[in-house]
Amino acid sequence: MLTTLLSLLAVETLFSPPASTPPTPTVNNLTIPVNPFPEIRPTALPPVLKSKSVISIDLATGQILYQSDPTAPLPMASLTKLMTALIILEENTLDDQVTVDKLATQVEPAKMSLLAGEKITVRELLKGLFIKSANDAAIALAIYNSKTSDAFVEKMNKRAADMHLHDTHFANPVGFDDPAQYSSAADLAILARAVYRKPIVQKIAALQEADASSIDGRQIHHLTTTNELLGSYLHVLGLKTGTTDEAGQCLISIVENENGNKILNVMLGSNDRFRETKILSQWLFDNINWI
Repeated sequence: MLTTLLSLLAVETLFSPPASTPPTPTVNNLTIPVNPFPEIRPTALPPVLKSKSVISIDLATGQILYQSDPTAPLPMASLTKLMTALIILEENTLDDQVTVDKLATQVEPAKMSLLAGEKITVRELLKGLFIKSANDAAIALAIYNSKTSDAFVEKMNKRAADMHLHDTHFANPVGFDDPAQYSSAADLAILARAVYRKPIVQKIAALQEADASSIDGRQIHHLTTTNELLGSYLHVLGLKTGTTDEAGQCLISIVENENGNKILNVMLGSNDRFRETKILSQWLFDNINWI
């Protein structure tokens, strides 16, 4: 299947105009069937971007549309939280009741202002994770799932290995800078595509604001998105922002055109992630024919 081809990104060229028919890829000399794919116009000049690493794929097929140094291992900031969310969604239910550990309330800076001992569902914590990029939500979920953050990180690295994310390693479930915390744009495209298959993620990641409530209704956490592309002229469906001193500005976006074609962009190490994502998305929609 074409979706498996993302593991071959290291051998893809930076940018080459496609032939009139799709190439037939092989893995270990075995031919892989190719679905109909989006074609970039042969005369299209690629956009000028300053991000350290970029990849764009067609969300439906996994076809690579654009890439620039896609396998470079780099700090990923809060894009880390996609793996945190994936494990939670695979191992817990949305209605699970979490008692917030005191350790979760002590993390900084991005928070949804959880209280120690507060009881709140996984669903509400995921709102904080995606909309606010809340670090306290990530720690609360990790401790609920695995008793400690360290034990949860072991699961994160095991899941990354299972997904063949060879340029990825986690040191915490939040995205704090650490020499052992890194990923590549190519790996993050695989991870983001897997997470976005979850209906709850599709729903939450598109919200510009929402309230997350404790189970007893006494605590209401108002959340405003960190994704400035939501509500812009582009039809942006999500997905995740991230910023730290080491990582710079990072962004994974899913953008849809008027015909329902969706692209997934990953940008690492940007100085202007929202502007560059607009430039890249518009270039892709202007120069791609879906056949």
